[in-house]
Amino acid sequence: MTDKIYLLWCAHAHTDFRLPEIESLVTMFKLQLKWIEKGNQPFCIVSVPQESDIRKLMSRTMLIRAAFELWADAASYSELHEQLRCVPASQLALYTPPHQSFRIQVETFCKNISTAEKIERIEELSYLDFEGPVRLNNPDHSFHLIEYYGLDQNKVPDTPYRVFFGRWICDGQRQIIHKLSLKKRKFIGNTSMDAELSLIMANQANVRPNSLVLDPFVGSGSLLVAAAYFGGYVCGTDINYLTLHGKSKPSRCNEKRRAADECVAANLAQYGLGSQYLDVIVADSALPLWKHQPLFDAIITDPPYGIREATERIGSLKMNVIKEEYLQNHIPSRKEYNLQELCTDLLRYSAVQLVLGGRLVYWLPVYNSDFVDSNVPAHACFKLISICKQDLTAHSSRCLITMVKIREPEGFENEETVVDTRTAMFRHKYFQAVDRSSKAHGKAGHSYVSPTYPTT
Repeated sequence: MTDKIYLLWCAHAHTDFRLPEIESLVTMFKLQLKWIEKGNQPFCIVSVPQESDIRKLMSRTMLIRAAFELWADAASYSELHEQLRCVPASQLALYTPPHQSFRIQVETFCKNISTAEKIERIEELSYLDFEGPVRLNNPDHSFHLIEYYGLDQNKVPDTPYRVFFGRWICDGQRQIIHKLSLKKRKFIGNTSMDAELSLIMANQANVRPNSLVLDPFVGSGSLLVAAAYFGGYVCGTDINYLTLHGKSKPSRCNEKRRAADECVAANLAQYGLGSQYLDVIVADSALPLWKHQPLFDAIITDPPYGIREATERIGSLKMNVIKEEYLQNHIPSRKEYNLQELCTDLLRYSAVQLVLGGRLVYWLPVYNSDFVDSNVPAHACFKLISICKQDLTAHSSRCLITMVKIREPEGFENEETVVDTRTAMFRHKYFQAVDRSSKAHGKAGHSYVSPTYPTT
């Protein structure tokens, strides 16, 4: 049986994340998907042996709006009509019986057209001989005519570059983004990850029902919510006691104090996901508390960058000895934890704690002029899957790094971990750029002293 061709019409957002998300879901569902066309356009064209594969993909994707069985793909309307007139009668007969309702919708990208123009385009398709009644709401079959006018809104052509016609299969899951929106979230912090990116991270981590998922920098638990929504059992650690217990300063405007029940567990309960929540623990990610053995199916996290949240670990430059009678109530002091050390520990820790084939998905801040793909931290037990870049400022970005564990380590400290020294310098260069910008606009700069970082 010949594979059918499908059009995946994408949301025009987070374009750098689109293909990695699709490829992660293809891997998770073990789909036999073949790429026909992919790029920076708001659509992809693929082939699969059965429609159920497309439905599986669409059951999880955040970045594909809708999928269509592609009947025609042309550079002009004359070519489109020629292709549609050649559609096999046996294929057309499945959707044209008198007792089956239908509708044809016209969509455009990068250009608005009037309702009259849309009706005119639909009437030009009368030769398709649909015999059933037109039903605009919930028809038996829905067909879409899509016009693509390119990406440049300042140079919109008179006629579309591409015209597609296809049978609608199903929509993606973008409604979940609104359902889990931070605007309605019970407990949030200054750096809570927005729902869309949290869900994308869970997809790239291949979180599925019964996965065991850890966030070692859990904060307010946004990533746990997304992972739990897809059926994972979730837990996390964080060094900040006040954040985990909902006692930190409120993040919302005009809110003077947090509610008594604000906490990570309340976020999961808000969406009926309490059964997926294991716990969160006050702990230092630099000092792993788990037994050194494979335990987690996925580790997804957004480590602090030292910009809006401090990068700290337990420790002190002083050699203090705490008397035994004070140990129970002692709160350990903290010292600076630069990004190079943090990434090294994260990769070493994940190499031990992830099961074979488990995924590590984390954010890495980068200074644009320094960054190349080869700068991404590497570890002998991991294979790099994708790098998705999101711009933050004119000079800085963050990259979503997805890695898969390909073998077991020989020991916790023995495996080679390579973290570029420029990673450690991110915070310093970020504030240097902010100071330059502030002075250029006549504003006071930041008082910032460059720390000394290790060179190995």
